[in-house]
Amino acid sequence: MDVDGGGSKRVFHRLGGPQSDPSKNQKVCYHWRAGKCNRHPCPFLHRELPAPPSQQGLNGTTSTKRHHAFAADTDGPSSRNRGPNNFNGGTSSTWGRTGGANRVFVRKMEKVCNFWVQGNCSYGDKCKFLHSWSMGDSFSLLTQLEGHQEVVSGIALSSGSDKLYTGSKDQTVRVWDCASGQCLGVINLGGEVGCMISEGPWIFVGIPEAVKVGQEESRAWNTQTNSELSLSGPVGQVYAMVVGNDLLFAGTQDGSILAWKFNAVTNCFEPAASLRGHTLAVVSLVVGANRLYSGSMDHSIRVWSLETLQCIQTLTEHTEVVMSVLCWDQFLLSCSLDRQLKVWVATQSGNLEATYTHTEEHGLITLCGMHDSEAKPVLLCACNDNTVRIYDLPSFSERGKIFSKQEIRSIQVGPGGLFFTGDGTGQVKVWKWTEPAAVTA
Repeated sequence: MDVDGGGSKRVFHRLGGPQSDPSKNQKVCYHWRAGKCNRHPCPFLHRELPAPPSQQGLNGTTSTKRHHAFAADTDGPSSRNRGPNNFNGGTSSTWGRTGGANRVFVRKMEKVCNFWVQGNCSYGDKCKFLHSWSMGDSFSLLTQLEGHQEVVSGIALSSGSDKLYTGSKDQTVRVWDCASGQCLGVINLGGEVGCMISEGPWIFVGIPEAVKVGQEESRAWNTQTNSELSLSGPVGQVYAMVVGNDLLFAGTQDGSILAWKFNAVTNCFEPAASLRGHTLAVVSLVVGANRLYSGSMDHSIRVWSLETLQCIQTLTEHTEVVMSVLCWDQFLLSCSLDRQLKVWVATQSGNLEATYTHTEEHGLITLCGMHDSEAKPVLLCACNDNTVRIYDLPSFSERGKIFSKQEIRSIQVGPGGLFFTGDGTGQVKVWKWTEPAAVTA
């Protein structure tokens, strides 16, 4: 899928100009905060104001210590079966309203130090650029998985398994051991991976003209024999898949949504339906509230009944490709290359209406919902400026930011507070939500 991944690059300045007189303009420069102040000297502050005494000591820096494994505690509810498009949250509808105690989030220079990346920055802790792949004090980077040669387009964890599966446009699926972080095998599929999902013991991989199906501990994913089941029917690339009402749905390049049903007697997947209505490729799918929601390159979202498989509503408020759709409680969230994230809610008539719009500075690529270490709902938004913004829900208070060398196209939730990101360089990063620091009297 060719998507505009450019976007204007910001030019960030180091702290500039003499410090303002304490009696004058004790305000932080709005343009400096946005990373584009060009006044030298600037009459406003090019630094954040000190935090109130009650908030001192809440700031932290992200640990970049790398471990040899990314296994984590699985105590408490496991999110292994929850993909990036499904998670349970609160019922508040106060979108965009900051409630309760605000978290302190200090903006340094929002750019990763190139010398640090190369391992030879001489400024150390005094460097004004980031020596970390993230900003925020509530999550940390555990390790990086190297091996893919092109963009990582899918990440999946099989239910009850200790293996992680990643798919890439380099036409391979890699199998990783969750205990050691080592690559256990490489499966060559003969086509670019457009998407990946897991459901129970099954792994589904979308490639051009087909869906490949693998099962844990079966010949289908035996890297020695390299044999697998194959579902035919798609025209062009398969960009999105989801399971709902005992059906596997696949969004394809020609704008159709194909459905298969598993036959336990024959142990195979049989064609069940073809949903037509979109005029261009279907690139995102999610199931919720007995509905199937599809986002397309034709700029629309279609709502389908899972019972009749008929389209019951078409949403046309986005003006660019609808890249991702996500269900959160009774809400539907959607994001687009038009830089907007919309929150939809059903009216008394049953139709969806946009009740809140959040606008970013860059196009949005994918959404992922999960819970932090305190079981609070958070939203991860990947943008085409090579970052992921992390927000509390429903307030949209910023929690932090993840940086990457290229666009992050895949985000997947794991158990025990883990989550995974895959970017355009082929790198997979493993992150973990950290426990809040104990407050001492």
